[in-house]
Amino acid sequence: MPVDDTLMSALGLDRSAGRLYGRLVHQSGHTLAEIAAGFTVTEGALVQRMQPLVESGVVTLGRDGTVVVIPPAEAVARLISETAAGASAAHQRLEEIAAALPYLAGTTVRVTETLAHDDVEPIDGDLVLRAFGTEQFRALLTQGVGQIMFLRPDQWMLPYGDELSQPVAQAVREGRRCRAIYPVRALIEAPHVLEQRAAIGEEVRVLPELPTRLLILEPTHVVMPEPLGLAGSPLLVARQSGLVELATLYFEALWAQAAPLEQPGTELGEVRRFLVEQLSSGAQDEQIARRLGLSLRTVRRRVAEVMSELGATSRFQAGVEAARRGWL
Repeated sequence: MPVDDTLMSALGLDRSAGRLYGRLVHQSGHTLAEIAAGFTVTEGALVQRMQPLVESGVVTLGRDGTVVVIPPAEAVARLISETAAGASAAHQRLEEIAAALPYLAGTTVRVTETLAHDDVEPIDGDLVLRAFGTEQFRALLTQGVGQIMFLRPDQWMLPYGDELSQPVAQAVREGRRCRAIYPVRALIEAPHVLEQRAAIGEEVRVLPELPTRLLILEPTHVVMPEPLGLAGSPLLVARQSGLVELATLYFEALWAQAAPLEQPGTELGEVRRFLVEQLSSGAQDEQIARRLGLSLRTVRRRVAEVMSELGATSRFQAGVEAARRGWL
């Protein structure tokens, strides 16, 4: 049977392995000797060719020489299950790292004059805890030299939400890379903000949820709420290389999981992909509604539309078909 290249790519296999897999599917349960004879190759040569399939887990060779091949639907289901489990474990680990951020600081770097104010409370000489306004953010952005990284879980809802667009645009024009991660509900609540930020050169990605606000100005500063979350004040401002590096690793881990907003203005396609990912991971409609900021009725209507588009009668079938089409 022919096997779609998208499935093989998802399993980490090339076309050659895909063609062999397609031939082996109908041979499942036969012995290695029988299959080798049918392929007119030696058993050793066949074992060597099957090695990538064995390593990926879609083919197993029993002690009695029997070859067992997992059907495509089962292979996709296993891939979805393993991916969901890995994402869950990664999310838990990232939350643990996030909880540790405020406690990690050295004593070798001093706070810059930019942050020297009477209302600053010094901590170990390189951390400050203070109220932080637009002008202070603007000063940090314009005086920096490295890339800029944002976690923006809710800032588009604030009255000053767009006031930092100009210094971000200027930084991009100067050749500095700017990246930002938003929760997927921003596609519904503020698509114009994502379009505007993408237009000025900010690289935009989305995740189901974000645990905290965060600004990283590589390689010098990290700014975060104290405690971590959505509070606007007070903010912990750190200028310590180890803490900045740790926050950067945290951001990069989230960035790797986030879905890119490749074409501004295509929020419906992004929401569809998010819905499929959530269905494949076993999320309930109530969870999806909360993450998207939509009513439960609207989410159920959209889920029904996606399943109809995929021709699926169950959420499992929807995940399999979405993987086959390359949506995941």
